[in-house]
Amino acid sequence: MLTILSRSLTFVLLALAFAVLVLLNNTFLKDTRLDLTEQQIYSLSASSKAIVADIDEPVNLYFFYSDKASTGMTQLRNYANRVYSLLEEYASTADGKIILHKVDPEPFSEAEDQADEFGLTAASIGAAGDAIYLGLAGRNAYDEQAVVAFFDLQQERFLEYEISKLLHKLSDPKPVHVTVITDLPVNGGQNPMSGRFDPAWVLFTQLEQLYEVETLGNDAQSIPEETDVLMLVAPKGYSEALLVAIDQYVLAGGKAMLFLDPVAESDPMAMFAPPAAENPLASLLAAWGVSFDPNAVLLDAQNGLEIRTQNGVERHLGYVGLTGDSLDVDDITTAGLQVINGASFGVLNKQQGAESSFTPLLQSSVHAATIDAPRYGQLRDVAELARAFDDQQQRYTLAARIHGKANSAFTSIPEGVEWQSPWLSKGAAINLIVVADTDLLTDRFWGSQANFFGQNVFTPFANNGDFVTNAVENLGGSNALISVRGRGTYARPFEVVQALTVKAEQSFRAQEQRLQDELAQTEQQLAGLQAQQAEGGALILSPEQQAAVDQFLDKKIEIRKELREVRHQLDKDIEILGMWLKVLNIAVAPVLLVSILWLLSRMMRRRAGRKAK
Repeated sequence: MLTILSRSLTFVLLALAFAVLVLLNNTFLKDTRLDLTEQQIYSLSASSKAIVADIDEPVNLYFFYSDKASTGMTQLRNYANRVYSLLEEYASTADGKIILHKVDPEPFSEAEDQADEFGLTAASIGAAGDAIYLGLAGRNAYDEQAVVAFFDLQQERFLEYEISKLLHKLSDPKPVHVTVITDLPVNGGQNPMSGRFDPAWVLFTQLEQLYEVETLGNDAQSIPEETDVLMLVAPKGYSEALLVAIDQYVLAGGKAMLFLDPVAESDPMAMFAPPAAENPLASLLAAWGVSFDPNAVLLDAQNGLEIRTQNGVERHLGYVGLTGDSLDVDDITTAGLQVINGASFGVLNKQQGAESSFTPLLQSSVHAATIDAPRYGQLRDVAELARAFDDQQQRYTLAARIHGKANSAFTSIPEGVEWQSPWLSKGAAINLIVVADTDLLTDRFWGSQANFFGQNVFTPFANNGDFVTNAVENLGGSNALISVRGRGTYARPFEVVQALTVKAEQSFRAQEQRLQDELAQTEQQLAGLQAQQAEGGALILSPEQQAAVDQFLDKKIEIRKELREVRHQLDKDIEILGMWLKVLNIAVAPVLLVSILWLLSRMMRRRAGRKAK
C-alpha cells in the first residue's frame, strides 16, 4: 500500500514539475529559439541582422494571411507558418523596433479593405475560388510603405531576402540613383544609318520609371556624388580621369554594373569600325579579379537561336538564348528567369591570385567555343559560321558577380588628374556585376513592338529586362542586403519514398508499354479481317482468328492484373515505410529518451549513495 501511494505521489509531483516548467518556459524563455534545421532556415543570417540593426525608427509589419479561407490547403498553411515564424525571428532580433501584426483578411471585412489599400495580391486558389492572401505590408514612422504582394512558394529560397529588402526600403527609403555612362543611343536619337529618329530603348525607359536615371557620355570626367549604381555600357575612349574616378568609386564601396562586348552589334556605327582590339577597363578589371578578352566571341551550338535568313530558318551560333542551367538559380538576379537572349557574347574568367570572389550568373552550354572577333565580323553567312565552329566541350562564363577585397589599378594618383577625396589603395568589399554583352539591352533581343490603336505596345519574349532590373535593385541596396543569399526550404522530400515510387513507376511503365505493343500488333491483325464481311455486314472470323482474339483478351486481362499488383505493391511498400517512420517517431524516440533519462537518474542516485556512505 505504501509503495502504491509513493508511486502515485511521484506521478503527481512529476505532473506538477512539468506544469511549472512549461509556465517558466512560456514566461522567461518565450523569445529563446533553437533552430535544428540543416540549413538554419528559421534563423536570420548575419546580413539580415545587420539590416535589422540599422532600423532607427519603429516599423510596423502587417502579415496578411487568409487563415480561415485556406482551410484544407496543407502546403499553403505550412508555408504560411514558416513565413510567420521567420517574421517573429525578425521581430525578436529587432528589440522592439519591429512591431508584428497578424491579420486574417476575411471577405468583405475591414482587414480585406486594408489589404487592398496596401496593394496586396489576392490569389484565387481555393476550391470555391475564394481570395487567398499571403503577403506582407510594412509602414515606417514617416508613413512610407513597402509590400511583398504575395509570398510565392516557388520562391521560398529567397524568402529571407524579400523580407530583408522590405525592411531596408523602410529604413532607407530614398530613391536609387543610377548613373549610365555610354555612347550608345539608349535614349533614342537620329540613326546615322537610316536618318530616322529611333525611340529610347525599352529597358532604359523601364529603369527611368523605377529609379532616378542620369545618362552621361563616354567623355565624362567624373561620377556624380549621388550615384548609387554605376552602369557602364560599351566602355570606349575613357579618359584617365574617368578611369581613376571609376576605380575609386568601386573601392569605396560603390556598386557597379558593367556591360562589355567584343562586338557591339547594336552600335549603329559598328559596321564602320572594326571590333575593339583592346578593353579600356582591362587594368581595372584585373585589379578587381576579372579578365575579359575583347577579341573572343562565344559560339554556342546548343543555345544558338534560330533566325530567318535568305536560305530559310537557320541556327545562328553567335546569337544565344540562355535557359535552364545556364542561369544561376541561387542568385536573386537570375533566379526564376526563363531565358536571356544576346548576341556575340564575350567570355569572363577569374583573374589568377584575385582576392575577390567570382560567381558565374550566366554561362554557356558545354557545347561551346570561341572565335576571333575580326573573323566573326567577316563571317556574315550563318552556315559559314557553323562550319567555323570547333566544339571545345567547355562552359564559358558570360556574366559574373564580383565581391570581396580588391586593389586599386593605380599605384598613386596619375599626373595631370585632380583628385580631392582621400586616396584608396585597397577596397574591403567591392560589389560588381559584369556582363560580357551589350546587345541583350536592345529591344530586338527580348521583345517585339506592335501598334495597338495608335499606341506602340512592347511584348517581351525573354527576361533581359527582368535581369537588369533585378541587378540594379539588388545593387541599389546596402552591402548587407546584397550579401543575403538564397536559403533552404522547409519541406524536406522523403527520398526513400520517392525512390520506391520511381522504381515502381518504371516497372509500371514497362508493363504498360508491353500492353500497348501487343495491342498494336493485334489491331494490325484485325485490320486484315475488315475486308472479310458476309452479307449483312457481319464480320466473319475463322476459328483460328477467333482463338487469337480470345487469347489476346485473356492476355490483356492478365497484364491488367499485373499492373494492379505493381501499383498495390508500391502502395504496400510506402505504407510499410510510413508505419516504421511512425513507430520510430511515436514509440522508439520517446522510449530512447526516457531510457537515457532513467540511466542518468540511476547514475545520480548511485553517486548520492556513495557520498552518503
